[in-house]
Amino acid sequence: MRTMIRGGWVVGFREPTHTLIRNGVVVYEEDKIIYVGRNFQGTIDKTIDSSGMLVSPGFIDTHVHCGHRASHRLITDIGRPDYFGQPFLEIAIPREGTKIGGDPRYAGAEGMDSKEMAVWCDFTAVELLRNGITTMVEFGAATRVQEGLLESIRRYGNRAYLGPGYDIGRWVGDQEGCLKRVVDEVKGEKDFKDAIAFIQRNDGGVNGRVKGILVPREAETCSLNQLEATVRLSREMKVPVAIHAAYNIHEFYDIVRHHLKTPIELLESLRMLQLGPSLNIGHGNLVAEHPRLAYSNGHDIEIMGRYGCTVSHCPVNLVRRARFLDHWDKYKQAGVNMALGTDTYPRDMMMQMRMASYFGKVLSKNLGSASAASVFEAATLGGARSLGRSDLGKLSPGAKADIILINLMGGDSLRYGPVRDPIKSLVECGIGDDVDTVIVDGVIRMENRKIFGVDIKKLRDDAQIAGESQWDHWHEWDPLKRTAEQINPWSFPLEGS
Repeated sequence: MRTMIRGGWVVGFREPTHTLIRNGVVVYEEDKIIYVGRNFQGTIDKTIDSSGMLVSPGFIDTHVHCGHRASHRLITDIGRPDYFGQPFLEIAIPREGTKIGGDPRYAGAEGMDSKEMAVWCDFTAVELLRNGITTMVEFGAATRVQEGLLESIRRYGNRAYLGPGYDIGRWVGDQEGCLKRVVDEVKGEKDFKDAIAFIQRNDGGVNGRVKGILVPREAETCSLNQLEATVRLSREMKVPVAIHAAYNIHEFYDIVRHHLKTPIELLESLRMLQLGPSLNIGHGNLVAEHPRLAYSNGHDIEIMGRYGCTVSHCPVNLVRRARFLDHWDKYKQAGVNMALGTDTYPRDMMMQMRMASYFGKVLSKNLGSASAASVFEAATLGGARSLGRSDLGKLSPGAKADIILINLMGGDSLRYGPVRDPIKSLVECGIGDDVDTVIVDGVIRMENRKIFGVDIKKLRDDAQIAGESQWDHWHEWDPLKRTAEQINPWSFPLEGS
């Protein structure tokens, strides 16, 4: 069937970047775009009126951690200073001999029943679609989580890059609450083999919407053998790679101490950076040049730029923990492929674009830095480059029909005011709830903010129940045996307590 989207602003494409077309037209047939411009002369089976809308390529989220993120609610405005603002260490480090209940991302999902897992995965898939994110990169959850996501994606129609994460040992808290590394090379080897088998089973599945990705979870928790094998397999299997690196003060100094190299220099020595844009470095903000690190003569940004590798920048996650990337234009000018990820809640790409732009300006002391165009490119073309996909992140003949319609009226609000440049207005004023329609692979997945078969209230209520259960039992695995209230007191005194 041939469908025309007509009216409003259209984000077109002319190599190497986007264009803007006022009162434009997009035509797609089956899963491919066949025309972008002002006038289409061929026959049409269906027309979608996009008056008052921005017709945009779907956003690409290059850094997703599955789940409802209930644990993250315990680190708002609070945290252990010895963890240096690293959220992973605050909420995903169990007391030795225990597991964090209700959070199966890294430790496995054996204790989570199928109903709870469905809530976990459905919440992720639905939230992404409602925010106009048509393609996601899951950043290394356990195998059972990946399998759950596979079913949610099959049901709701997302496009996803999936692959179980692997390493040779996680952090735990010892009896004093100090960080302790538990190394298990046998389990690490099994997880690595399981990840490869998952990719081999599922790469190209769900009508091509699911692709595999290799995810050695963190530079400091993987063995050198795993990292070297990842590089080799990425080339052999023709799949991208995602890894957390240069994201954590403990990680930075541990790698310097053990390998006499920064995390970025270590990845270069293992020929991982040489994968170019298809290497997705999660965060990549605590590089040797960063003012928070006491390290002389660092040149990590230059090294990353030399190979054009990708940094999945998650600005909301960073700023919540008083951390930052210093700064956007340094990375861009060095040749780093900048992409955006949500990492945590809310999965609102417009919020990520706005924070990336604002902090890029503040940290560079340059109001022209991290422009609306630059951050919009990161949310679309940058993500596509990281996946090696010339058919994603743009509206162009031959590209996939992954299209979103964004309401530039802001619903019944006056938030946008008069719109002159829709991209600048979007970055300055837009929110995820402005996404009206989502099309993936030429199929309408959300229309008038409704996703077929989804009861938003029930999904929200189920997530609340899961969160309450997790918080009620937090003391059972917290390294310091703290309750949720002890970790994060109420913002104001709670009456009746």
